Amino acid sequence: MDSVIQLLQDSGAYQLAGGQFVMILIGLLLIYLAISKGFEPLLLLPIGMGAILVNIPGAGFLAEPIYDSAGHMDSPGGLLYYIYEAGIATGIFPLIIFMGVGAMTDFGPLLANPRTLFLGAAAQFGIFTTVLGALALTSTGLMDFSLADAAAIGIIGGADGPTAIFVASRLAPDLLGAIAVAAYSYMALVPMIQPPIMKALTTQKEREILMQQLRPVSQREKIIFPLSLLVLVALFLPTAAPLLGMFCFGNLMKESGVVERLSDTAQNALINITTIFLGLGVGSKLNSEDFLNVETLGILLLGIVAFAIGTATGILMAKLMNKFGNIPINPLIGAAGVSAVPMAARVANKVGLEANPQNFLLMHAMGPNVAGVIGSAVAAGVMISYLG
Repeated sequence: MDSVIQLLQDSGAYQLAGGQFVMILIGLLLIYLAISKGFEPLLLLPIGMGAILVNIPGAGFLAEPIYDSAGHMDSPGGLLYYIYEAGIATGIFPLIIFMGVGAMTDFGPLLANPRTLFLGAAAQFGIFTTVLGALALTSTGLMDFSLADAAAIGIIGGADGPTAIFVASRLAPDLLGAIAVAAYSYMALVPMIQPPIMKALTTQKEREILMQQLRPVSQREKIIFPLSLLVLVALFLPTAAPLLGMFCFGNLMKESGVVERLSDTAQNALINITTIFLGLGVGSKLNSEDFLNVETLGILLLGIVAFAIGTATGILMAKLMNKFGNIPINPLIGAAGVSAVPMAARVANKVGLEANPQNFLLMHAMGPNVAGVIGSAVAAGVMISYLG
C-alpha cells in the first residue's frame, strides 16, 4: 500500500501546480494557433511544445546540473537547460537565424529606390516610444520594469523575432519568454493589425498611387552593399555588428554566386535545424514562475502598441516625403518598414490592390521591409551599447 501511495505522490498529476497547469494550456494554445490558424508555425509550434515540457513536474527538462564539492557532476542538467544555455544565452541561435534570413534577402528593391531606407528607419520609432511607455508604467507603480527591461520590450516594435530574442537574452533574460511570444504572435497577426491602421492614415487617392517600375540592380551593387553596410555599422556601432554581420554574410553568400551550396544550406537545412532548437529554448522560459505575472500582461500590451506605432510612423514618413519629393510614394509601403519579412510587404501589396487592381506594390514594399531589418538591428545595437 505504501508503495502505491509513494508512486502516486511521485506522479506528475499529484505534483502539478495550478500555474503549471495554466502554462501547459498556454502551450497547447500556441500549438493550436500554429497548426489550425497558421500563426508563425515554425516558431510557435516548438515554443508551445517547450512550454508544455518545461511545466511537467518532476520531468527535469530545465534542471540545472548538480556538482559535488570536488566539482564532479552528480546529476546532469535537463535537455531544455542545455539548449537554452548553449544557443540562446550565448546568442548563437538568433545570429544563425539572421544569417539564414540574409541568405534569403534581396537588397535589390532597396538599392533601386534608396529613399525607402527612410521608411524603414521611421518605423523603428515604435521601439523607442515603447521604451518610454514601459518606463511610464513603472513610474506609476503599475509595473516594475528596469531601463534594460524597457529596452528589451521596445524591440518588439521592430517586429523582428530573432532580434527581440537576442536583445532580451542580453538585457532581460527573465522576460525572454513573454517577449518572444509577443514578438512572434504579433508578426503572425500582421494581416490583422496593419490594414486598419493603413486605411485610417491614408486616403483612397493615396492608396491608389502607382509607383514607377524599379530599375535593374547589378550583381556588383548587390555584392558591394552588404560589405559597405557592415563596415559602416561596425565602425560606428560595434554592438550592432553581430546581427548585421551575420545578416550581411548570409546575403553575400547568396549574391556572390560562388557558394551556392553554402547559401542553400543557410537558407534551408541550417536555419530549419536552428529554428527547432530556438523554439524549444524560448519555450523553456515559459515556466509558470516567470510568465504568470502582471509584467507579462504589460509586455503583451506594450508590444502591440509598439507594433502599431511602428506601422503608423512608416506610413506618416511616406506621406511627409511626398510633400517634398517629385516622385510620389504610395504611403502603404511605409507600413512595410517594420521588419516582418516578407509578410508586411505582402499586406501592403494586398491593400494597394484593393484600392487599385493595377497597383502592384510588393517589390516596392520590399525596400522598406528590408530596411526595417537593418533598422531593428541598429536599434538593438544602440540598446545593448548603452545598457548591455
